[in-house]
Amino acid sequence: MKARFISTGVLLFLVGAFAPMYAQQEEAKPPKQAQEAKPQKQQQAKPEKQQQEAKPARQQQQAKGQQEQQQKQQQQQAKPARQQEQQQAKGQQEQQQKQQQQQAKSTRQQEQQQAKGQEEQQNQNKQQQQKQQQARGRQQQEQQRVQQQQQARGQQQQQRVQQQQHQAQGRQQVSHQRQRVQQGQQREVWQQHRATNWQSQHRDWQQRGGYNGYRIPDDRYHGNFGPNHWFRIHSYPMELYGGYPRFRYGGFWFGLMDPWPEYWSDDWYDNDDVYIVYSDGGYYLYNRQYPQDRIAITVYVN
Repeated sequence: MKARFISTGVLLFLVGAFAPMYAQQEEAKPPKQAQEAKPQKQQQAKPEKQQQEAKPARQQQQAKGQQEQQQKQQQQQAKPARQQEQQQAKGQQEQQQKQQQQQAKSTRQQEQQQAKGQEEQQNQNKQQQQKQQQARGRQQQEQQRVQQQQQARGQQQQQRVQQQQHQAQGRQQVSHQRQRVQQGQQREVWQQHRATNWQSQHRDWQQRGGYNGYRIPDDRYHGNFGPNHWFRIHSYPMELYGGYPRFRYGGFWFGLMDPWPEYWSDDWYDNDDVYIVYSDGGYYLYNRQYPQDRIAITVYVN
């Protein structure tokens, strides 16, 4: 107990002796623990301050994050709306384009139809004009044909009248002009009608202005006349008619309009074969001995 008490007293003494020195040392130099404790306190205080200072930043970040989140949500919400608006705008644009195309197509079709209608109308007008011109042309042709027919009928009637007059005149003059030639007188009659220059004295029917006498029907002509039907004149009746010789053959009288060539034989009418041909608009007498010559003749029924 004594030893422990001494130690305590010593210790207290020592502490009392060294206390001022330690205090001075402490005042001069803070203790290590105090120095170490102060940073710990500062470190402990610093996070709190940092936390307090960081709290508004976090709040701002949180607000910013929330704002960004809201913006994203708004963007995400607005995106379908924009897409829908874009689709609607695109649809409206396509609809407008379709309407414009349809209107343009309708306009083109109307213009084409109008042009086609105008073209058809022009074609119809042209066709009508052509038809009218053709109708007028046909009418004119018909009128010309009728006029020609009337003229032809008038000419035929005039020819018939002339033939009838000629025949009537011939019948009236028959008693004075007709003179039967006997067999023995034929030579004398033929010799009186011999040419002195036949080339200058004879004329064909074209030179005479055309044949206006009687026309032999075709069936009778082909049965009795032509190059294959020759005969000799002396075998048939002969007479003088209007001062010219004529003979009867095949049911008709044939009168010579020209003298016979001077270079024919004297008895050609007895011995030479002759035939009658309708050629170049008139009737002609041919001699088979002189086929290059032809004598214009006319046909009489009586």
